[in-house]
Amino acid sequence: MTAGIDSWRDSDFGLLFFPQPSFLFKRCSSDKEPQNLTRVSEFLLMGLSEDPELQPVLCGLFLSMYLVTVLGNLLIVLATISDSHLHTPMYFFLSNLSLADIGFTSTTVPKMILDIQSGSRAISYSGCLTQMSFFMLFGCLDSLLLTVMAYDRFVAICHPLHYQVIMHPHLCGLLVFLSFLLSLLVSQLHNWVVLQVTYFKEVEISHFFCDPSQLLNLACSDTFTDDVVTYMVGLLSGFLPLSGIFFSYYKIVSSILRIPSTGGKYKAFSTCASHLSVVCLFYGTGLGVYLSSVVSLSPRKGAVASVVYTVVTPMLNPFIYSLRNRDIKRAMWKLLHKTT
Repeated sequence: MTAGIDSWRDSDFGLLFFPQPSFLFKRCSSDKEPQNLTRVSEFLLMGLSEDPELQPVLCGLFLSMYLVTVLGNLLIVLATISDSHLHTPMYFFLSNLSLADIGFTSTTVPKMILDIQSGSRAISYSGCLTQMSFFMLFGCLDSLLLTVMAYDRFVAICHPLHYQVIMHPHLCGLLVFLSFLLSLLVSQLHNWVVLQVTYFKEVEISHFFCDPSQLLNLACSDTFTDDVVTYMVGLLSGFLPLSGIFFSYYKIVSSILRIPSTGGKYKAFSTCASHLSVVCLFYGTGLGVYLSSVVSLSPRKGAVASVVYTVVTPMLNPFIYSLRNRDIKRAMWKLLHKTT
């Protein structure tokens, strides 16, 4: 079905060595009997639907959403750079979040559109690993930047008099750099696990991109190692950032409740409304996809659900931050007037 795929029946003689790449392999520990394993040079992305009549609709829909995502997030970055009033830590983090969203959606959507147009579903082994690496890099970076932004709101509301001293440019740059560094570590750690295996149970991935969880499910490797790395990745990219966000908002809510006037409470909470909306959208859809994959045994349904956090959420973020923010809207209008 695909070029460069060799079938192999695992032997009962223990461990096998292969010269290229020179990794150690063994039979799937969950299998009681030997089964056909496949050494792959490429995978097949099954996409969202195999119905030929839906392909033009999907192509037009995802192309439109991708263009809106890129243009919307790019507009926020350019507006932040061009307006000196937006040269603050909050908008500095927001512009980096917009860049991460562009990278996040660019990792998956263009490939899917190209597959629909060409009619080819193949992706090379190295291409699949590269896509998975960037997907985890930008996804983890999104999560960590949302945590950094929660810390920024915590300092602004709980320590307003010391805000300029605490959130100085060097610390802001350091927080973004550490977020990128940790995201890179998580993505490469996950890639390292997959690189240990070149033999898979099958080559068809029931998704429109190389989803890390599905790829590990297809791999013939030590499940204990996979589970340890998966939990570690989940801890670094999910649990710890979310715990930081919860702690920050616990302190924020406690401070807001101590404000005597209703107007003061509303003003303080309104500064966090956009960020809180994005956090709920990002983690809510991610948790929904996870729960749907647990409840449903169909990987195709999980692929459809993952469209929300891989495509829809990055597209909505610019609207959430701009619709309720006068500074952003003013900067965008100035930028549009300059370009016209």
